[in-house]
Amino acid sequence: MFTPDLTFLHAPSVYDFRRESILYGPVSDMVPSTPVFEMYPIGFTTMAEYLERHGLQTRIINLAVRMLHDAKFDVENAIRKMDSAAFGIDLHWMPHAHGSIEIARIVKRLHPNKPVIFGGFSSTYYHKELILYPCVDFVMRGDSTEKPMLQWMRYLTTGGNPHPSPHSVEALELEKVPNLVWKDSDGGVHVNPITYSPDNLDGIMLDYSGVLKSVVRYRDLASTLPFKAWRRYPITAALTVRGCNYNCLTCGGGCGAFKKLHNRNAPAFRDPEDLANDIRRIGSYSNGPIFILGDIRQPGDEYAHRFLDAISGYKKPLFIELFDAAPREFFQRVAKAIPNFVVEISMESHDEKVRRAFGRPYSNAAIEKSLDDALDAGCQRLDLFFMTGLKEQTPESVMETVDYSRRMLERYSKGGENRVIPFISPMAPFLDPGSRAFEEPEKHGYTLFARTLEEHRQLLLQPSWKYVLNYETKWMNRHQIADATYEAGRRLNQIKAENGVIDQRTAQVTDARIGRAVKLMKEIDRVMAIDDLADRKRQLDELKQQVDHSNESTVADKRELETSMRGPRLNLVNAAGVVIQEVWKDITRSSPDK
Repeated sequence: MFTPDLTFLHAPSVYDFRRESILYGPVSDMVPSTPVFEMYPIGFTTMAEYLERHGLQTRIINLAVRMLHDAKFDVENAIRKMDSAAFGIDLHWMPHAHGSIEIARIVKRLHPNKPVIFGGFSSTYYHKELILYPCVDFVMRGDSTEKPMLQWMRYLTTGGNPHPSPHSVEALELEKVPNLVWKDSDGGVHVNPITYSPDNLDGIMLDYSGVLKSVVRYRDLASTLPFKAWRRYPITAALTVRGCNYNCLTCGGGCGAFKKLHNRNAPAFRDPEDLANDIRRIGSYSNGPIFILGDIRQPGDEYAHRFLDAISGYKKPLFIELFDAAPREFFQRVAKAIPNFVVEISMESHDEKVRRAFGRPYSNAAIEKSLDDALDAGCQRLDLFFMTGLKEQTPESVMETVDYSRRMLERYSKGGENRVIPFISPMAPFLDPGSRAFEEPEKHGYTLFARTLEEHRQLLLQPSWKYVLNYETKWMNRHQIADATYEAGRRLNQIKAENGVIDQRTAQVTDARIGRAVKLMKEIDRVMAIDDLADRKRQLDELKQQVDHSNESTVADKRELETSMRGPRLNLVNAAGVVIQEVWKDITRSSPDK
């Protein structure tokens, strides 16, 4: 049996969510994963590929998805059986603040001599607090850590001490690893500067063929699934950029946060021809849709044109994002290159003032012109996303967004076609650390309920999503955000049924689910007012079965996000060929003649 040099572990949002009674609400309705956020970050895949390319063996184990699929899955027993030189745990976005630490504690208890390293945006932000947990040995800061991780792993696998004495030769070696935070044998914390932040992504590959090889190598498909429903709907992603030109108010991935946290002064882009090759490689063994992360127009028109020329003729479903209005000529080029394309636009609000305050300055007229042009060019579907909990947004404004959505549906639902589909969900559960709103909440009309990592961990254990929120605004408190979200979801659900976007049966099921969630939320409010903590817990536990029944696809059926696919989900012959190629690479790398 193979023994990996580095095992990546992905935790559920809350450990153990199977025992806790938490009404998660609609926080994950607009993403493929469930409310436990079981989808592991893309960085796992890029790091695994990079390390494997340089002679190391890696393994990805999605503990969250294993726990979802099997109520009897024993996490501790599974970790006890793992053998690895080191363990890597992601704390990329804050919803994993609880589960990631708890998994690290289990790993350290069962494998006390194996180093545990954290990485991701939130790990970078909270590195000083994170490194103080006894179960955390290292933190790798930055947004592009493949090369520093290789340097760190080579140190470990050649006999390096994870906790060297402060002034030893080994300590000097660790000091040379860019971006690394570490503890010496005396417990002293060392924070190496972020000196590695590459200008481009030329050395990075988003190659899922390594994941396929891992399935064969470790005879384990269940642990590598990206999210619960992936086998039914195998959507994957293609990476265009690390960094961003925009600085949206609540986003921890804006240009301001990237500069402050990751020492990145400008976005780093994937070569457009390499990006096209990434997509074709995925498409060779998967018929599922591919989501291109990042607006391909961010680096300029030349980049977009080069990519479209390189991908021309690709006929499988491809999602593209727009961060701003786009000209008619752009959509015509897209349609010519990738006829089966879907467009996603996050409008945030129908209200231009609210949208401008968020950081998206385009007008309704401009974006509606883009909708017209995209549809005329042959766009298969166009998703519009709106949020609740925004700066300058009131409950009345949320309902006006629903009215705007009705107008969009009536305008574009003609002749039995429903190619424009609006969605609305809360900006939840947290304002991102590093975002402008998190750093200066009062300036932007926000009140924060958590600042530290540990405070966020405790929030995640609250029994209802509105108590999990780390914010409210001077325009809407927590209760109003939750109430407005449910009411908007209920109205939009009915509007979609009236315009044929969803059938009446689906609409009825969703409406009933929203109704149950609202009732449960009020019942939880009642229980939370009980002073006796033991009695409060007992009554919350009694609600668990009802809560679990209401925790997925709350304000919209998640399948509304899906596009149609033709043929089998995976091309097994081609997938097998990919695995054989990867195994052959291993053989030739290890050959003494090479």
